[in-house]
Amino acid sequence: MTFSADRHARIIVIGGGAIGTSVAYHLARAGEKDVLLLEKAQITEGCTWHAAGLVGQLRSKRNLTRLMQNSVAVFDRLAEEADAAIDWKKVGSLRLASSPDRWSEIRRSMGQARSFDVECHALSAEEAAKLFPYITTEGIEGAAFIPGDGYIDPYALTQAFAKAARKYGAKIEEHTSVVEIVRRGRRILGVVTDHGTIGCDILVNCAGLWAKRVGEMAGVALAAGVVEHQYFLTEKTLDLPKDLTTLRDPDKNFYLKPDTGSFAIGGWEEGTRGCWRGKPPLDFGRELFEGNLDRLERFALPAAERLPVLNEIGIQTIINGPIPVSADGEPMMGLAPGLDNFFVACGFTAGIAASGGAGQAMSNWILEGDPGMDLWSLDVRRFGPVHAQARYLEQRAVEAYAAYYKIHWPAEESLAGRGLRRSALYEPLKARGAVFGSKFGWERPNWFRRDGDPLEDVPSFEGKPSWFDGVGEEVRAIRERVALIDQSSFSKFELRGPGTFAALQRIAANDLSGPKGKAIYTQLCNDRGGIEADVTLLHLDDDHFWLVTGSGFGVRDSDWIERQLPGAGVSMVEITGAYATINVCGPHARKVLQTVSDDDLSNEAFPFLAIRKIGLANAQALAVRVGYVGELGYELYIPQEFAAAVYEALWEAGETHGMSNAGYRAVESCRLEKGYLYWSGDISPDYNPYEAGLGFCVALEKGDFTGRKALTHIHEKGVSRKLVSLAIDGFAPLLGGEPILLDGKVVGSTTSCGYGHWTGKTIAFAYLPTKIAGKTAFEIEAFGQNWHATRGARCLYDPKMERLKA
Repeated sequence: MTFSADRHARIIVIGGGAIGTSVAYHLARAGEKDVLLLEKAQITEGCTWHAAGLVGQLRSKRNLTRLMQNSVAVFDRLAEEADAAIDWKKVGSLRLASSPDRWSEIRRSMGQARSFDVECHALSAEEAAKLFPYITTEGIEGAAFIPGDGYIDPYALTQAFAKAARKYGAKIEEHTSVVEIVRRGRRILGVVTDHGTIGCDILVNCAGLWAKRVGEMAGVALAAGVVEHQYFLTEKTLDLPKDLTTLRDPDKNFYLKPDTGSFAIGGWEEGTRGCWRGKPPLDFGRELFEGNLDRLERFALPAAERLPVLNEIGIQTIINGPIPVSADGEPMMGLAPGLDNFFVACGFTAGIAASGGAGQAMSNWILEGDPGMDLWSLDVRRFGPVHAQARYLEQRAVEAYAAYYKIHWPAEESLAGRGLRRSALYEPLKARGAVFGSKFGWERPNWFRRDGDPLEDVPSFEGKPSWFDGVGEEVRAIRERVALIDQSSFSKFELRGPGTFAALQRIAANDLSGPKGKAIYTQLCNDRGGIEADVTLLHLDDDHFWLVTGSGFGVRDSDWIERQLPGAGVSMVEITGAYATINVCGPHARKVLQTVSDDDLSNEAFPFLAIRKIGLANAQALAVRVGYVGELGYELYIPQEFAAAVYEALWEAGETHGMSNAGYRAVESCRLEKGYLYWSGDISPDYNPYEAGLGFCVALEKGDFTGRKALTHIHEKGVSRKLVSLAIDGFAPLLGGEPILLDGKVVGSTTSCGYGHWTGKTIAFAYLPTKIAGKTAFEIEAFGQNWHATRGARCLYDPKMERLKA
């Protein structure tokens, strides 16, 4: 394809809302001189102009909190830098707990705040009323106050971003609509606008409400939905203190921002309306919808219960406008899969609060190839085409919107769009009591309900959830007898063709050489040595491999590999849906498998990490001697049409050995006991293999590979922090992100945590400074209580791997 452009800009940013102008500002501020922002109407036109403008920093993960903290740092300097008023009111935020369960959730978040270095104070109901005297204290269990939060004028903020961007050399063109994106292979060549064509080296989609449309122009399916959001302004009859804090009462489903003589009050009600299946008309502009009083009452009436003054003043204005909401309610950022120069920053439901930090992270991503921190929770590659399907996306977006102020229980599951992807074992497992969760659209068994167990999951913050004992029985089956686990949702890719081995050897940190017919556990690292992926490679034949990774990591991991493959000679095809995967694990696994197979499954013929094609009943499978629970086990890859028959044969053979089904919550308990790590929780681009205790997977001697230079330097210099395992005798309510204390001082925070049903210990992984990592006695703070934790061996179960290799 030839593309003759009228002009050229090195970086084009599409969209002039708070996110787009912030990206342009940060790019220009970093020294990029050729930045062009295109806005189809006027700056702030989409949904920025009618945003409420609350700014809160504390999020559920450390790096998301850092992103919001970076936003506040930008707001603190922007007015002076842009020489423009932004009306940034750093008056703090007050969050009320109007139920015991909410108070547990808030107390957990306050513990995380301490770990994340966010100033946060626990208040009584009476202390909260002194900060915000308009509330009634009835039913308030407690409150959290974060003094560094506040609110800002969205219009003024966006105009200031634009002014500062121009100051540093960026160009902004309003009333210029992108109508087509020109693509050749993996690259965007430029855009066609209603004012001519513009070539570019990099294109950034910050199109807000229209992000899904812009993505489709580039051939990228984005899970960027749009829904209606309402708030109202009261009559201007109040004499408010200038330093009055913002207020949130999530149990009563409302937020409040002080305004001039009035309150702006909004909520996240059930039953909002999805808009245009995520694709607003291009000519939609500075428009609002009619107010929906039925929906408004769902947060206005509870707000009046908490704020009696609302019964004395009227409503001046109802704002009902479209806002972006992704398939899981979090923004989408990063380099779009399948393209080398198309970046995305969209789906921001709280775009005003995040704009400063998001713009900074995107600038780093574009100019340096890295956002400056692991942002997997926001990475556009956490979604795939399944999430972008219009009806599915709308259902998920509406659910995510309504869940914004709901209590987020441990291990909570989405309910919208369920049942979409089902393995061949779905019905047999359902008949045997499977309680399913969802991952990347797949239905996966979390655990198996027993007679007498409640029909619905009953989660808990500080106690044991309803599935606790059932999961314990599944763990005992894995450790004592034999269990079957449906792992069909694992992402699987086939790589083959001349040069496949050489390409993967240059990408993987571990050594792939040696005879075929083996599984290799390896990390894929970046140029800084950070862990981009944690995968298993199956070496099937010369220049023929399978890649196996987590259910939700397939888009990201395959994209990371594809970017590094040679231009020709190596093909990479997803085969996830073609094969069911059954894990047969436990000390009797070999006996059960041998009953239905004529092949030699002895340890001598089929050792640990070996791969064999075997007969199973009347079918065949690719069997891999590997597992994630720390027991003798086999992962069986079976064409989907044969999987149900194989499952039935295995179940019949296993009944005399006390066979059980097991779900992913039992797997989680077992992997913690075994010391196995989870990417995105325990390891990520923020950490390298030597810090994580995975140096045995780094083959520096094999020759050049991605990250080798950095890893060589780290290996020679040593690390300043180490991943350790901390254990508490018995059950403790650890959920991740809790502060770790030594002599009363915070020295780290937990990564992943859970209860080891076999060992009888609560297990937590954490990175600690190397100088103290050798100490054995620590405390972990959870829900206001300090738990004595002992650092011990990373592997608490079968450290010599005798059972795994039996």
